[in-house]
Amino acid sequence: MSARLKLTLSYAGFVVLAGTLLLAAVLVFYLYFLPDGWIRTEGNFMISRSVLVRGFAPFIAVVLVFLAAFGLLGGWLLAGRMLAPLTHITDATRIAANGSLSHRIRLPGRTDEFRELADAFDTMLARLEAHVGEQRRFAANASHELRTPLAITQTLLDVARSDPERATGELDERLRVVNARAIELTEALLLLSRAEQRSFSRDQVDLSLIAEEAAETLLPLAERQGVTVETSGEAAPTTGSAALLLQLTTNLVHNAILHNLPERGAVWVTTGGHAGTVVLTVENTGEHLAEALVATLAEPFQRGTERIRTGHEGVGLGLAIVKSITHAHDGTLTLTPRPAGGLRVTVRLAAAPRSR
Repeated sequence: MSARLKLTLSYAGFVVLAGTLLLAAVLVFYLYFLPDGWIRTEGNFMISRSVLVRGFAPFIAVVLVFLAAFGLLGGWLLAGRMLAPLTHITDATRIAANGSLSHRIRLPGRTDEFRELADAFDTMLARLEAHVGEQRRFAANASHELRTPLAITQTLLDVARSDPERATGELDERLRVVNARAIELTEALLLLSRAEQRSFSRDQVDLSLIAEEAAETLLPLAERQGVTVETSGEAAPTTGSAALLLQLTTNLVHNAILHNLPERGAVWVTTGGHAGTVVLTVENTGEHLAEALVATLAEPFQRGTERIRTGHEGVGLGLAIVKSITHAHDGTLTLTPRPAGGLRVTVRLAAAPRSR
């Protein structure tokens, strides 16, 4: 039985039941609350209760048949009108199931339960469409990025095969560099996938200690680049994966060191907490950045090439991994260009509950 038929039968049954109770109440009133012979006809003849019942019975049957027919017809029309929004939602679901996520219900009318359901479904379709589009772009970019080192390797091997007398030392070094880049890209993709799946245990972590460890690890790189790294702030306890949060902080500090001024650059790493949140901020000096460029830096394989020094192009997943790890920890990531040049990156996470 369809929902419309069920609603029709329910409505008709309710109408018939209400009519039956009403007629029964009238009949009981006639039989038990009025004196016998209270109705007089022409000629001064009195009508007894038995005669009244025999005359009232056909009338009851006719009324009940009419109520049943009226209930079925009215219930069918009302149920069809009430369930009409579900038809639009069902059609949109079928269209989405066939692979088209751009269709929207946009149900008109006043706000009610069906309108809220349709709006929620439209919101879900919009998010799903954006997610699928992002995944498709990511897959295409990842395929392109992985294809590049493989193509270079194939070219080097073809050149070596065509020239057997060529020195192998240079070939070995170039193959080593290309292979190292492919490994770095593969590891970054695996880390990104792990963060998106949230397949990690959660422990209490202090971001201030994480920041100090990341800065200490990257200190030799900063010295080679002529960049000073300063860490400051207070304890910032949060809950999450220590390894992923360390990777997040390391990526931010690493990018801040590489994308800096040619000389006398600086990086500031600060931590703190306020109103139930902890904050990790990484700032660096550098060139002036446009708002449009900053808005795309956290997307996969967006390297911001005008900021990159020769030999440090990376794999284009540093800030994408930061963004994914932040979202996996239910946090927010904010990228803001500094008025004096450079970039300010702020990561906000929920503070760890205080232990007694």
